[in-house]
Amino acid sequence: MQIEILPAIARILPEEWNALAGAQPFLQHAFLDGLERTACVGGDSGWQPMHATLRGDNGQLLAAMPLYAKSHSYGEFVFDWAWAEASERAGIRYYPKALAAIPFSPVPGLRTLAREDAHRRALLAGVIEVSRSNGLGSLHILFADEATLAAGDALGMHRRHAVQFHWHSAGEQCFDDFLARMSHDKRKKIRQERRKVSEAGVSLRWIEGPDITAADWAFFVRCYEVTYALHRSTPYLTLDFFLQLGERLPQACVLVVAERGASPIAASLMLRDEQALYGRYWGAVEYVPCLHFEACYHQGIEYAIARGLKRFEGGAQGEHKLARGMDPVQTTSLHWLADPGLDDAVGRHLQRERAGISAYVDELSEHSAFRTRPGG
Repeated sequence: MQIEILPAIARILPEEWNALAGAQPFLQHAFLDGLERTACVGGDSGWQPMHATLRGDNGQLLAAMPLYAKSHSYGEFVFDWAWAEASERAGIRYYPKALAAIPFSPVPGLRTLAREDAHRRALLAGVIEVSRSNGLGSLHILFADEATLAAGDALGMHRRHAVQFHWHSAGEQCFDDFLARMSHDKRKKIRQERRKVSEAGVSLRWIEGPDITAADWAFFVRCYEVTYALHRSTPYLTLDFFLQLGERLPQACVLVVAERGASPIAASLMLRDEQALYGRYWGAVEYVPCLHFEACYHQGIEYAIARGLKRFEGGAQGEHKLARGMDPVQTTSLHWLADPGLDDAVGRHLQRERAGISAYVDELSEHSAFRTRPGG
């Protein structure tokens, strides 16, 4: 078996990558290739593709990993700024580092794409050795799947926990079924929020797949850029990327557009596969109270119910999602640091942090919006 590090995912055939990647849209060759073709990663972005592959003697792709060399820690959603600062104070260079993740998307999923567990372990061991031998100070695998976590454990990597909020289907047939499971005060709150949007003269509609036009994409990107401007930051993704996404992965795209009369005023983009809907990006050119909750959460849950999906992932952070029908879900990342002293210090810190996260999830679960849980 042979490890190879590639500077572009275009060096891997789409059909062989996708055969290992499964159905999640963020892991599709077209999604990752679109980021590279439109310069959202690469160049001076601080995300340099270095995708890892493991091939057999016959050239067959046995395992692969979406991997980047990072010169900063932006766009990751698992924050290691304190580690970088401590490293620099100790005279240890922290960047560049190796990062296995989906750029700009805190979506849990496969991080080692492999035919067998043995291939997964061989690939991960090889990536650690490549990182070490090429002067990369650390390797971080974000929002990893259970199989990757097990491989990382076997290699002595450290686990780090975080919390997201996801809705899970309880077999509801409509949004009213979803509300019926909730406590009275939470149900009343959601109805009030939806009523405020309706009384403001705003209606919402779903546009799916090929029905999303270039004009729709342009309006969405305008809204998306407003969100970043309000936070005095620069968008990671471009109109060119979203146009390619709509062209190459139309079946994954769901656009929620809010309109007042004939004029669009807000938009929310979600991606989907056959099992789940993933809330991603949002923005508005006009402020309407509660519109953010409607476009990003209520519409997402309603769409998932209507399409028979099993879950809606609301994304990172945000305890306010708990009151809107989402449950706390623990996510896990893996970390290896080349310097033994720093690796030991981080490991001890994470041991304490994990206990705190576990208690936090337990506390959140006690404040569930539901009277009844899935399955009764």
